[in-house]
Amino acid sequence: MRPQSVILTFLGDHVYGRGVCVSSGSFIEAFTKVGVSEEATRSTLTRMVRRGLLRRQRSGRRMYFGLTPISTEVLRDGERRIWHSGVVNDAAGDRWTLIGFSLPASWQRQRHELRSQLIWAGFGPLQNGLWIAPGEVEAPEVPGVEVKVFAAEPRRPTDMQALVRDAYDLAGLGERYRAFLRCWDQADPAPDAPDDLARSLTLLTGWLQIIRTDPRLPLRYLPHDWPAEKAQRVCHTLHERFRPEAAAIAERLLDTVPDESWAER
Repeated sequence: MRPQSVILTFLGDHVYGRGVCVSSGSFIEAFTKVGVSEEATRSTLTRMVRRGLLRRQRSGRRMYFGLTPISTEVLRDGERRIWHSGVVNDAAGDRWTLIGFSLPASWQRQRHELRSQLIWAGFGPLQNGLWIAPGEVEAPEVPGVEVKVFAAEPRRPTDMQALVRDAYDLAGLGERYRAFLRCWDQADPAPDAPDDLARSLTLLTGWLQIIRTDPRLPLRYLPHDWPAEKAQRVCHTLHERFRPEAAAIAERLLDTVPDESWAER
């Protein structure tokens, strides 16, 4: 697991919404439990500050780290994906968002940034310069790039199951869900973890890495044995099992101060 992903999971589960900053020592103690070294934690915190994901706040001789508007939005999106929208799209309607664009061959950086944002938002490529996503999706914005956005519904003779197979890596996504189940759907998951805080961090970090790549395609176009719903049940059940001890451990190790920027948000 990438240290930044673990840090964001920890912040989302134990810090988000509390209006506090957390000492570097608390991060180090928490992430040692999942095999992230002190050096890796410190360097990751520094990089996250440079990227605008964290802000520093000094209190006495200690350095504390708090959320920024960017990281707050990332954590809000993670909370929505885990606990609210879910992985199953059984909506009765069949609405899609189409995005078209045309970029000069020399615009490699803008093309890469746009593609990354499209994939993050749940889009898959139909053909060159035309991408599709289920539901009504807000178009990503890349400076200097003009996109054309349409709401659409499929019409005959379009084969939507074939279209979905071509536009999305269903085999890869399905295997990620099955690998999650092989790891966690057992009587004693993560037996080598030192405690339930480590289990909870590992569980949610791995789960988020999967569902952030899941465009929530309509269930009617997915294979009949699609494993996402079972994997979601396992994740939620285990999180509830780990939560009491994980929260108690986190509370003991958390060294916090009030976030001075909280009142401005």
